[in-house]
Amino acid sequence: MATGINTLNKTSKTMDELTRQVSSEGSEKTLLLKKAGKIQEKVVGKKVFYRGLIEFSNVCTKDCYYCGIRKSNRNIARYDIDDDAILKAAKFAHENKYGSLVLQSGERNDDKFTERISRLLHGIKKLSNGELGITISLGEQTRETYKEWFNAGAHRYLLRIESSDEELYYKIHPHDKKHNFQTRLNCLYTLKELGYQTGTGVMIGLPFQTYEHLAKDLLFMKELDIDMCGMGPFIEHHDTPLYQYHDRLWPLKRRFEVALNMIASLRLLMPDINIAAATALQAIDPVGRERALQCGANVIMPNITPTINRKNYLLYENKPCTDEGADECTHCLHARIQMAGREVGYGEWGDSKHYFSRRSQKLQ
Repeated sequence: MATGINTLNKTSKTMDELTRQVSSEGSEKTLLLKKAGKIQEKVVGKKVFYRGLIEFSNVCTKDCYYCGIRKSNRNIARYDIDDDAILKAAKFAHENKYGSLVLQSGERNDDKFTERISRLLHGIKKLSNGELGITISLGEQTRETYKEWFNAGAHRYLLRIESSDEELYYKIHPHDKKHNFQTRLNCLYTLKELGYQTGTGVMIGLPFQTYEHLAKDLLFMKELDIDMCGMGPFIEHHDTPLYQYHDRLWPLKRRFEVALNMIASLRLLMPDINIAAATALQAIDPVGRERALQCGANVIMPNITPTINRKNYLLYENKPCTDEGADECTHCLHARIQMAGREVGYGEWGDSKHYFSRRSQKLQ
C-alpha cells in the first residue's frame, strides 16, 4: 500500500504506515517532504533558530561502538577548552544575536566536571545579562546534577537515545553498567520531570537497522512526548568497532534520503516541536541542511568552537566546517537559510512551542 495524501493527513499513525513513510521514494517521498514543509510553515513558521555549538571537550568515559571520541580510541588528540575560551565563544554568540547556544562534550559525571558546568552556566548567564538561551548535551547524570544545572541556567537538554530498540541499542553499545539502556531512558524521564525542554534523537542507517526500527523510533518520540529532536544519518568512523560492518551499510545517499523522510515524518507526527538540521546531513550532501530546513527542521547549530579544536571532535568522518572560523560559519549559514526560503530568528531563544503546550496541559 502506497503512502497517500490521506495517510499524511492523519494525526496518528500505525507502525506500518510510518514504516512505509520512512522508506518512501520517488513521488511518494516528494509528497511527504512537501507536506511536512507546509505543516512546518503553518505551525512553527519560517523562522530558523540558531544554537551556537561549543564542543568544548572530546574527553569521554563512554565506549560507544560508533563514536570517534570513544574512550578506547587511542588515535585521537584529546582536548578540553578552558573556561575563558568557552565564555569568549558564548560572548561571540550573544554579540552576534544567536539567541541560544549549546554546550556539548564527551560524557563525564565526576564532581570536578559537574561543578565546572554549573560555574560556566552562571558565567554565561552573567555575561549575556540572562539573554542567551542555553541547551546542554552532556549525557547521563544524576537527578541532583540535572537539577543543579537547571537552576544554574540551562533550560534545554538533548540526550540522544540513538535507537529506541533495546536489542539494537546493545549492538551499538557495550552491554554493561556504563552503557545501560534503561538508565538512559530514566534520564530522559527525569529531565522532563525537572522542567527541561527535553530532546532526544537517533542515528539513521546504522548496521542491523531496519525501516521498522526507525518507525519504532518515531513512535517512541511521540510516546515520550519530546520537545525537540536532533537526528541524522549514521556516518561510519574507521577507528570504531562498528566500522567492521561498513560493507553492510545502506549507501550514503540512501541514509541521507531516509534521514529527510524521518525529519518530515516527525514533523507531521509532532507538528510543534523543534527539529535540528544535523551537520551530518551536510557531510553527505553539500546542501543537506538546507533540504532539511525545507521539510521540517527549524533549528541549526553554527559551530563556534575555536577552530583549532574542531578537527578533534569527530564523532564521524568527513565532518564539514572543521576549518571555518565562527564568523565564516555565521555568514555561510545565513546565506544557506535564505536559499532554503527560511529566515533567521536573530536574538530569539526559539523555544519549543510543544513544551509550553505540554506544560499548560499538565497544569490543567
